[in-house]
Amino acid sequence: MKLRTLAASVFAACLAVSPVFAQTKTIRAVMHSDLKVLDPVWTTANIVRNHGYMVWDTLFAMDEKLVPQPQMVDTWNLSADRLTYTFTLRDGLKWHDGKPVTSEDCIASLKRWGAKDSTGLKLMSFVSGFEVVNDKTFKIVLKEPYGLVIDSLAKPGGSTPLMMPKRIADTDPNKQISEFIGSGPFIFKADEWKPGDKTVYVRNPDYVPRKEPPSGLAGGKVAKVDRVEWLAIPDHQTAVNALLAGEIDYIEAPPHDLKSLLLADKSVKLEVYNAIGAQYAFRWNTVVPPFNNEKIRRAAMYAFDQKAFLEGVIGDEKYYQTCDAMFVCGTPLENSAGMDGLTRGNFAKSRELLKEAGYDGTPIVMLHTTDIAVLTNAGPIAKDLLEKGGFKVEMVPLDFQAIVARRLRKTPAQDGGWNGFMTAWLSVDMMNPLTNSLVAASCDKANFGWPCDPEVERLRDEFARAPDADSQKKIAAQLQERAVTYGTHIQLGQYTLPTATRGLSGMVTSPIPVFWNIEKR
Repeated sequence: MKLRTLAASVFAACLAVSPVFAQTKTIRAVMHSDLKVLDPVWTTANIVRNHGYMVWDTLFAMDEKLVPQPQMVDTWNLSADRLTYTFTLRDGLKWHDGKPVTSEDCIASLKRWGAKDSTGLKLMSFVSGFEVVNDKTFKIVLKEPYGLVIDSLAKPGGSTPLMMPKRIADTDPNKQISEFIGSGPFIFKADEWKPGDKTVYVRNPDYVPRKEPPSGLAGGKVAKVDRVEWLAIPDHQTAVNALLAGEIDYIEAPPHDLKSLLLADKSVKLEVYNAIGAQYAFRWNTVVPPFNNEKIRRAAMYAFDQKAFLEGVIGDEKYYQTCDAMFVCGTPLENSAGMDGLTRGNFAKSRELLKEAGYDGTPIVMLHTTDIAVLTNAGPIAKDLLEKGGFKVEMVPLDFQAIVARRLRKTPAQDGGWNGFMTAWLSVDMMNPLTNSLVAASCDKANFGWPCDPEVERLRDEFARAPDADSQKKIAAQLQERAVTYGTHIQLGQYTLPTATRGLSGMVTSPIPVFWNIEKR
C-alpha cells in the first residue's frame, strides 16, 4: 500500500495536471534510464539513441527483417564503377523550425557522425569526398568500392547517423550540441526537460511520413498521440505499481523479478518487441594496469562463467542464452572461433595466469551501474566471478550517466579513471565487425577502453572489402579469433527483455523502442 501511495506521489510530481492534458492523448512512459545527455553523436548510451529517434530522422533505416530501406532518401543509385552513390531526398522534409532539409545538412551530419562513430570512421576511411548536386541531391564519392555504404547509413544503434541542420551538425563532434532541432515525427520540448523528473515530446504536425507501413525502424512513422512523456521513476517497484494503477502506460524494461506482478494483471501486456535482444559484455581499459596486460585480460576471460552470470542476472532461461559468438548467435556471422579451450568459470586457470603475469593484488576499479535494471545485478555477479578467479575488485556504484562521463577518462583507476565495467549492447549493433564497436581496435580512435591491435583493424578492413557473404563469414571468424586472443572485451551471452504496456496498441517490433504508430485508448 505504501508503494502504491509512493507511485501516486511520484506520478503527481512528474505531471502538473491542467485542462490541456485532459484534451490530449499522452503516453506516459518509464524508460530504462533517465535522459541526462541530449547529443546522440557525443555518446553511445542507449537512452540517448532512443531520444535521437524521437527527434531526428535517418537517410536509411533497418526494417523488421534488418534489411536497409530508404527513409529520408527517395531514390538512390550507384555508378557502374561502384565509386559514386547519388542520393535524392524525398519531398516534404522540414526541420522543426520550418526550414527545408537540404543536401548540405545531410553532408554535415554524416561528417560529424563519421568523425566519432566506429562504423562511421571506417566508412569515412573509404570516402574521397561529398558533392552537392542541388538542394535535394548529393553524392558520396569513394576512393575504392565499399559494399557496406547503405548498411552503414542504416546503422540502427550505438551512435546512429541522424540528420541535423548544418549549423548544428557543424559542432565539434567532441563537444555536445546545444540546439535540438530535428525533422522527425516528434519535437523535443527543451523548455519542459527536467533531468531526474521528465522528458517531453510533442507530435510534429509538419512531419510527412513515408507511405509504406511501419516495419522495424523503416516505413511510415505516424505519430498517433499528441504527447509522449518519459517519466523518471528509478525505483522499479514504484514504476510497476504506477503501471498497475493506470498512472503510466509503458515500462520499457521492467526487471525480470517483477514479471509475475505484471502477468497477474489482465490489462497489462508483457511482450518482447526486440526479438534479437541484447548482448552482455565486460569492457576493460587496455591503456592502464592491470588490463594493459594481455595475460591478465585472458585470466578474466577464464573467470567469467557465462551460465552462472546469466542465471544470476536474468534467471529465467526463457529470456537468455549462452553464446560464444562476438557477432551474435542466430545471425549469418555467428562463430565460436578462438573459444576452443577457453573454459568459462575455470577459476584455477585464471589464478594461474594472474600469477604468471605478476598481478600484485591491486584492486581493479569496476564501475557499477545502479539505475538500469539489466545492469544493477550484473556488477555484483561480475565482481564475485572475478574474485573467484583471483582478482581483487573495488566496485564503484554510479548512475549510468556518471559512468558515461567517467568511462571517457584514460587516467589511472586510482586517480579517477577505471579498469572495467559491465555493459550491454543491442544485438543488432554487434552483428558484424563494422557495427560492433567493442571489437574495433583502432587505439585512440576506438571506443572507451581503447583496444589497439593492427591485426584486428586489418581484418576489419578486409571484411569491408569482402566481395560476398561467404568471404565475410570467413573473415569474421578470423577476426573473432584474433579479437579473443588480444582481448578486446568479454562477450557474456544474450538476453531479451519484455516491455510492459497498458491501454496501448500498434507497438512496432523493433530493436529500438519507438513511439510512432502507437495508439492509446
